[in-house]
Amino acid sequence: MNFDLHNVELVGQQTPDPLRFAFSRKKSPHAGGMMHSVKGEDIQISLEEAHALAPANTLAPRCLYIHIPFCRVRCTYCNFFQYASSSSLIEGYVAALREEIRWKASQTWTQAAPFQAVYIGGGTPTDLSAKQIHTIVSDIRSQFPLTPDCEITLEGRVNRFGLDKFEAALDAGVNRFSFGVQSFNSHVRRSAKRLDDREDVLKTIQTLVSYNAAPIVLDLLYGLPYQTLDVWQQDLQDYMESGAHGVDLYQLIEMQGLPMAKMVEQGKLPHPADTQMKATMFDMGVKFMARHHQKRLSVNHWASDNRERSIYNSLAKTTAEIMPLGAGAGGNVNGCQMMQTRDMDTYKSAISERRYPVTMLTMAPSNRAVAAEVKSGFDAGVLAQSKLDRVAGIGTFEALIPLFNAWERNGLVYLERGDEAASDTGIEVVSVASGGYVSLTLAGQFWAVTLAQNLIEVLQSNTPTGNSNVIKNEATHVAA
Repeated sequence: MNFDLHNVELVGQQTPDPLRFAFSRKKSPHAGGMMHSVKGEDIQISLEEAHALAPANTLAPRCLYIHIPFCRVRCTYCNFFQYASSSSLIEGYVAALREEIRWKASQTWTQAAPFQAVYIGGGTPTDLSAKQIHTIVSDIRSQFPLTPDCEITLEGRVNRFGLDKFEAALDAGVNRFSFGVQSFNSHVRRSAKRLDDREDVLKTIQTLVSYNAAPIVLDLLYGLPYQTLDVWQQDLQDYMESGAHGVDLYQLIEMQGLPMAKMVEQGKLPHPADTQMKATMFDMGVKFMARHHQKRLSVNHWASDNRERSIYNSLAKTTAEIMPLGAGAGGNVNGCQMMQTRDMDTYKSAISERRYPVTMLTMAPSNRAVAAEVKSGFDAGVLAQSKLDRVAGIGTFEALIPLFNAWERNGLVYLERGDEAASDTGIEVVSVASGGYVSLTLAGQFWAVTLAQNLIEVLQSNTPTGNSNVIKNEATHVAA
């Protein structure tokens, strides 16, 4: 296996402080593999064929993702904003979405197996009316085959999320709520275009928790302008005070062209935290959660009790198939990785004509499971030799030992070599190592996406694709 151990972009810097200085910056919001692009009219043909076939493995996990592309206000850091909330726009969109739900629910692929998780994201799904929320969730539950314990998440913000909407969602079958709090601090929130002050946010979350009806989960973002270490410490404490059942700690990923970048350039906002400061904030968050005995579900997600399962977020990082619904939704069906159009008129027209509203389609390579195993392993904080070798071939883990050793020397992982075990290949019995693990250090957890992306690229560069027409696979959804 070929890779350059002198490439600091691959192995990191040798530094006394790998948490802050192993790499110059986070490589991307999410790790991804390489996909074969599909062009023109072949998009519709490929999708028709994919949806007309039952999945090869009906026991494999799969999910639904429903996108609601409206927000009252665009947050300064947001890359997902599509349309300002408008009652007339939303009404027309909901009608088209319901039509898409009925159409796609009737297809062979859909009815072949149940879905383990449903995620209604955006945008801001909580900008819908109580009746609209109830209608969409009811349609999903009546039209799609769901497992008895299917996790149904409604994402949104607490702003204008009254108890009428909460109760309508519960009545329809929502059993998990995810709120993008980002920060409780009023000044930080206002500078990021969040619409409620700390006291209102805390009060709303505590009220929803008091229903004892479904897990309430929060997203906190670290690295925002004005978010000092003292503010971040208070954000963590406010999470505990809120009584929420779980929390995600996400680092701010600066992307050019977003409102925040423009406001910083114009002097209207101070610079957000640099990589070193965000590493310090991550360290604080991990230690805080451990001190308060929060159950760690991934490198950036914790639960306060066993009610929070985070099924969708976990499955989305594996080979789970995800059917997308709505303008701007992304997913994958029978090897087709797709992104639906963000343009509202184009979306409505396509649905009314029973055409897939897909503007970008790629076909998963045969080694898609390898990238999925790496992503899910690093998200959980440990990559197992047995699992990697199962999808990438016996001996893959051992071939990567020089890279793992370099990461270990640089303070990013702990490498545990496996025991020797006999493996019968059918031709001869050979001795192979088994039971090895690569566990992420605290620094490795902070750089988990970068390490996963690097490993995926190493594995794919050593695997012939047979097709030069490939593009990098981007994330289909970020719950923030």
